[in-house]
Amino acid sequence: MLEEMRMEKNIKRQVLVVDDEQINRDILGMIISRNYDVIYAEDGSEALQLIKENSRTLSLVMLDLMMPKIDGYELLTILHADDALRRIPVIVLTSEKSAEVKSLELGAADFITKPYDTPEVILARVQRSIQLAEDNVIIRATETDELTGLLTKEFFFQYCRQHDEYFPDLVMDAMVLNVNRFHLINDLRGRSFGNIVLTTMAGCIKNTVKQLEGLACRCESDTFYIYIPHSNDCPNKLNMLTEMIREKLGWRSISLRLGIYQEADRSIDVEERFDRANLACSRQRSIYGSSYCLYDTEMHKRELYHERLINEMDRALREKHFKVFYQPKYNIRGEMPRLSSAEALIRWFHPELGMISPGEFIPLFETNGLIQKLDRFVWREAAEQIRKWRERFGVTIPVSVNVSRMDMYDPDLESLLLDLVKSNGLDIKDYLLEITESAYTNDSSQMIKTVEKLRADGFQVEMDDFGSGYSSLNMLAALPIDALKLDMRFVRNISEGSKDMKLVSMMIEIAGMLGVSVVAEGVETEEQYRLLKNAGCDVIQGYYFSRPVPPEDFDRLIEKEFDLSLS
Repeated sequence: MLEEMRMEKNIKRQVLVVDDEQINRDILGMIISRNYDVIYAEDGSEALQLIKENSRTLSLVMLDLMMPKIDGYELLTILHADDALRRIPVIVLTSEKSAEVKSLELGAADFITKPYDTPEVILARVQRSIQLAEDNVIIRATETDELTGLLTKEFFFQYCRQHDEYFPDLVMDAMVLNVNRFHLINDLRGRSFGNIVLTTMAGCIKNTVKQLEGLACRCESDTFYIYIPHSNDCPNKLNMLTEMIREKLGWRSISLRLGIYQEADRSIDVEERFDRANLACSRQRSIYGSSYCLYDTEMHKRELYHERLINEMDRALREKHFKVFYQPKYNIRGEMPRLSSAEALIRWFHPELGMISPGEFIPLFETNGLIQKLDRFVWREAAEQIRKWRERFGVTIPVSVNVSRMDMYDPDLESLLLDLVKSNGLDIKDYLLEITESAYTNDSSQMIKTVEKLRADGFQVEMDDFGSGYSSLNMLAALPIDALKLDMRFVRNISEGSKDMKLVSMMIEIAGMLGVSVVAEGVETEEQYRLLKNAGCDVIQGYYFSRPVPPEDFDRLIEKEFDLSLS
């Protein structure tokens, strides 16, 4: 295929003919010059100089073995030891059969015997050697990661399978290595330094894995996969690797985390083995004082449980096992708190497992993309419920729905939300959108563009979980939002004069200067309510007023608030 493309484009490859006899150089030149750009050398020393000068353009060397100064064997040895020159294929020119084995061991690609009597065979061998070499360069380019030189994930998995076939009785460990808070390294010290960190890590990993006779790849960003023979001192190896990287970088702040699936089960595919190691690596974040985590039976049970939840999601949507509950929000700016809106919250009532916590299934669905299906279910239910309350009671209760980071990348998001509002006869201002702070910080420019379009349509947007991420004050001033929802962890610990209370007061004051209202969630006590009210908070929600309730129970809150009778 590549050769056909070259012929179509009439591209001549460069070939070096090396022979100390003029007649031999002339004969080969006559045969191949029709298809190739030929240069000549009459000894090994001259040849080496020409090879170095033309290393980027040279496609093949045709090399006589018996020459003065540097002979063919020595030149082969030099070329094979040089990473930049090793890619150039060499066809050995010889009349001695005994030279073939030694030449192959030194890296020769092919042979042409003297005397030269069949031009067609010579041309075919030249063409084939160049084609194989150039195809191999392309394969190598896709086989290795461009930045680090380690294997790519796809080739790594293939080599792991081959390793298993060659060493069926060798017990192996699957390991996933990650840099802690790598995004902060890029943010604080620049992407170029981040790349230096990755290349340094790759070099240290490569050396370590070579000693242990294993395999390694860069999976993505700062994630590395390692497949090595089993040992019980992986933590020590991690410490040694970390120290090695710190020493080479001259920077002590870097820390690593490691997930290990020991004695990996070969009855499952290699990708799944590393999924387990990856799960352990992710779990390590929650283990204080340790830099590694081992995959164990409890993780396996949890993994099976999560797999069951994923597989049963569609059925749960069809059979209405998911229910939308509503937690009231109360405006506390006046003398008496007044019901002002509600937040739609999902609940899963499994027919066999019972009530499943949202903290269990929402993060799970966020990681595999299923959250969009769930969000759309909640959006439809909430829009219909606003309409039902208005038809039944003659009052409109605005409802806020959560919009996940994945939803923000959906090109149909705007039209989908507008259709829901229109089909239920709602005012746009009554359908509120909550977007988490982390969604803004992960890709602020994209998020801001999307939010600006939604607000231009008339939607009001609240930043949810404010204070749980890393938003800067400068970024906060640039964000297009209508309200801030204080993360409940701030509210939980507030008391008169406490640091948390001072921080909450400061955030409320900043929001006031920016012209946005403040919603505090997780309010459970009279003291929290009074402190927030005195600090100037606009709206609160939490168990102090009501836990999330099904629509029929929310009916009673509406009846009480507006002094209505249920009919």
